[in-house]
Amino acid sequence: MRLRFQFRRYRLAFRTAVRTAHGVWTEREGLIVRLTDEAGRVGLGEAACLPWFGTETVAAAEAAAGKLGEWIESEQLADVPMNLVCLRNALAAAQAARASRIEGRNEARGVAALLPAGRAVLEAIRPKAEAGFRVFKWKVGVGDLADELGLFDDVCAALPSGAKLRLDANGAWDRRKAERWLERCAERPVEFVEQPVAADARGSDDLLRGLAEDWPTPIALDESLASGADIERWIGEGWRGVWVVKTSLLRDVAGALALLEKAQAQVVFSSALETAVGAKAALQWAMAWPGEPRALGFGVWPLFQDARCDGPYAAPFIRPADVARIDPEAVWNAIP
Repeated sequence: MRLRFQFRRYRLAFRTAVRTAHGVWTEREGLIVRLTDEAGRVGLGEAACLPWFGTETVAAAEAAAGKLGEWIESEQLADVPMNLVCLRNALAAAQAARASRIEGRNEARGVAALLPAGRAVLEAIRPKAEAGFRVFKWKVGVGDLADELGLFDDVCAALPSGAKLRLDANGAWDRRKAERWLERCAERPVEFVEQPVAADARGSDDLLRGLAEDWPTPIALDESLASGADIERWIGEGWRGVWVVKTSLLRDVAGALALLEKAQAQVVFSSALETAVGAKAALQWAMAWPGEPRALGFGVWPLFQDARCDGPYAAPFIRPADVARIDPEAVWNAIP
């Protein structure tokens, strides 16, 4: 099938800088791709590249996209190099959107509210709790260990009754720091601790397994799942903790999710802070997941200074109708 291929590179400023153990993040870069067939059906996808997570750079994705040409045969999409995981993801999403091939279950899913790092967390909890959120995700591993542990008690005290807290260290801790946190978590409302140690640190796999075995609070893998190969490896090693999956960063989403489904994995679908284009595709995958409906890690909006590029406004639940209303063309039109 002959397709018209277009793409636009974006650089979008966040409304508020995002602080993680990887540093301060002030803007998002990536590509939006657009496929139009001869019948006029259109599909859009997003290459939401995150090199520090193991994907290609935006420049590499853009260079490869530029070589495809304006008019291509659909078979050419398979020729994009395998290491360009986000570009391949974007093209697959555009094809699926053009053909309307992803269908989800007709039920609402809970959403976890993203809390800022540092002392700003205390001011953020009340309005989100009043909005109805009961699952919260707090970025830790950003400041001094003693300061954050001191804040931890205040954060737990500020949570509404029955709420759960997810701690996301983004790989910032060593064994000693991780064990101090896990000791404190044992009798507090912590759902899981996400990526306590760096995925690329020496002996990190053994350390993650040890922490999961030695402490009652569940451990979640995030940066350790940078590719489908990582998912396959951890399944082979019998990981029974939580799997935080950013489908926007996977080359073969369907294949990876099929492996996780077969393993009866505890999956939490999470945002990669992509635009509404990538978010729509990611949420469609999340809605179609047949396993336990754990709260989605998509309580991130409003995210961009240009609100046209946001997904649905953050709410404690998201429904299939909310996902269906996301308009990828609005993002395409917002990019010069």
